[in-house]
Amino acid sequence: MARADGVVIASEHFWAFAAHDGSVREGAMPRPPDALRRVPLLRGLVRLFSALAPLFRGAGVAGRGERLLLVAALLAPLSLIVLPESASLPLGVGTAVVLLAWMLRGRTLFLHGAEHRSIAAAEERRLVATWNAEARPTRFAPRCGTNFAALVVPVSLAFERLWPLSPALYTPFAVSLLSLALTMELWQIVQTSRARAVRVFILPGLALQRLTTREPRDDETRLALTAVASVLRRELA
Repeated sequence: MARADGVVIASEHFWAFAAHDGSVREGAMPRPPDALRRVPLLRGLVRLFSALAPLFRGAGVAGRGERLLLVAALLAPLSLIVLPESASLPLGVGTAVVLLAWMLRGRTLFLHGAEHRSIAAAEERRLVATWNAEARPTRFAPRCGTNFAALVVPVSLAFERLWPLSPALYTPFAVSLLSLALTMELWQIVQTSRARAVRVFILPGLALQRLTTREPRDDETRLALTAVASVLRRELA
C-alpha cells in the first residue's frame, strides 16, 4: 500500500509502515476465525476488509480524518438504500473521484512503483542488490490492488445486468457487496492458477499500472525495502 508519506508492506501475519521521516511502525494483521475463511464469497470479503487493517488500527498509518473519509467511502453504497436509483451513478462517480484523489496525492504513484519493486526484489532474492541500486526489479505487480480493481468493474457491470430479483431499495448495495465477493473468488483463482489462459485476467490491471505507478527514485525504493525488511524479520523469526 503506497501512501503520500511512505509505504505499507503486509504479509499474512504482519505489516510495517516505513515513513519519509525515517520512522517505522509495525503491527500484526488480524486473524479471522478459520470458519469464516472457508465459506465461499464470505471468505473473500473477510480477506478484503482485513487488508485495510493497517489503516484502521489505533497505532496504524492513517489519522482520524483519513479513517473517517475511508469509512464514509466504504459506507457510501448503503445510502443507495434510501436514495433514488438515479443517484447511483453520481454517487459512484463522486466516491471514485474522492478515493482516487486521496490515493494518488503527493509522491504516491512513485512510491507505488517502489512498493512493487521491493516485493519483486524479495521474491527474486535480490534485496541487497536492489538496495544498492545494482538491480531494478519490475515496478509492475501481478497481485496489485489495481489488478483487482480492473476485475471489479466488469464483474459489477455484468452482475448488475444479470441480477435475478426485482429491483428493491437494497439492490445497489447487494450488487456492490456480491460483486466484491465474486471478484475476490475470481482473484484467488487467478493468483493460484498456473494456467496461462487464466493469467489473461490480470492483463488489464498490469496495463493500468502504467498509469498508477511511476519509476521510483532509489531512496523511495529503499524506503519500501525498509518496510519489507521489517515484515520479513518477523515472519522468519
